[in-house]
Amino acid sequence: MPTPLSLGLVQTAAFHHGDDHLEGFARQVRGLARAHPAVRLFVFPELHVCGHRPDEDPEQVMNTAAQELDGPRGAALAALARELGVWLVPGSVYERGEDGRVYNTAPVYSPEGRRIAEYRKVFPWRPYETTAAGDRFVVFDLGDHGRVGLSICYDAWFPETTRHLAWQGADLVLNLVRTPTVDRAQELVLARANAIVNQVFMASVNAAPPDGIGRSVVVDPEGRVRAEAGPEPWIVVTDVLDLTETRRVRRYGTAGLTRVWDPFCDDQHPIELPLYQGRIDPARWRRGPG
Repeated sequence: MPTPLSLGLVQTAAFHHGDDHLEGFARQVRGLARAHPAVRLFVFPELHVCGHRPDEDPEQVMNTAAQELDGPRGAALAALARELGVWLVPGSVYERGEDGRVYNTAPVYSPEGRRIAEYRKVFPWRPYETTAAGDRFVVFDLGDHGRVGLSICYDAWFPETTRHLAWQGADLVLNLVRTPTVDRAQELVLARANAIVNQVFMASVNAAPPDGIGRSVVVDPEGRVRAEAGPEPWIVVTDVLDLTETRRVRRYGTAGLTRVWDPFCDDQHPIELPLYQGRIDPARWRRGPG
């Protein structure tokens, strides 16, 4: 049986990319591990260790900070997770891909110090973000706690993202955010909506000022807000999640009524989706969440 997951969303400002930013981040995580010894998974906002000062050119910082995932930064992050014995999502980073392009990528490190997953942002915020787009949705197994999906900021605005993560079996979706703008209000609505229509836990961690406006949130599979921060410049949103709750909700329905993963009759024909030049196949739909 899956065991409950003690989660810590770290709402904080980014480290400016520089010579000592990884040392600063390591000190931060060590302090968090001492202050919150029960937390098994620490999650940070988008581009947390790749920030830029207001007087810096973001494009220049992006190209300077970009590394291969197995480069020095990746080795340091893996070693930190192993040292502390925690699951670590250090926010997303600028990744230099094998194709030479720069991606906004979220890596995940296990307590053994292994990178067990990486997700490239599929929907960069055009035209403002110039990173290359990823081409796949990513889930991973978090030990005996359950299955987790990854999304980055603007991804949450596209229902296809969370729907596919839930279909792939995600019990919890981590949305890493760096939003300093007024549309954080809409993102909070989307966190609840994505949880409801996919019957999945949503955890949206936003950066703190000046990089974001906070308001990080944890939502359960029926859309109830379990934990929420305000615009604090520094806070850790903690919660303990029983990820088996997603399976109960999917089996018996939201509020014991609505079963979004079983809406089709046995003899229903596929539904054409002209936008995608594809279709919804009722039999395939029913096979998820996988």
